[in-house]
Amino acid sequence: GLPAGLSTVLESLRILVVDDEADSRELVSAILTRCGGEVRVCESADEALQTFRSWKPDILISDIGMPNQDGFDLIKKLRKQRLKLAKEIPAIALTAYATDDDRARTLSAGFQMHISKPIEPKALVRSIAGAVGRKVS
Repeated sequence: GLPAGLSTVLESLRILVVDDEADSRELVSAILTRCGGEVRVCESADEALQTFRSWKPDILISDIGMPNQDGFDLIKKLRKQRLKLAKEIPAIALTAYATDDDRARTLSAGFQMHISKPIEPKALVRSIAGAVGRKVS
């Protein structure tokens, strides 16, 4: 379970979750919805870019290891767009690879944070809150 202080920390925050694994998408979505977040899930970089344009989320959470186009491709495409939001949206990378090199690569690619899998719910929620400047009690 999550501490009571986290139950509303993501209130009305639009969170775009991108992961090719259904279990992972469902887990992340459930955690974020429980904390008040509005969540949309996508299973590919292309779908995420379309959803981004139509829905204009507040934060992006993307798995790195996806087939075809991975999380690095997605963040590069996003950061290259003319939209101010695309250049500035906070982005968190989810990855099973957690060495210092991996972390450095995700940060230099355009992500603000790097969270390793398996996902720890409290850490995920705190990271999102921190990335959008919300205080966590």
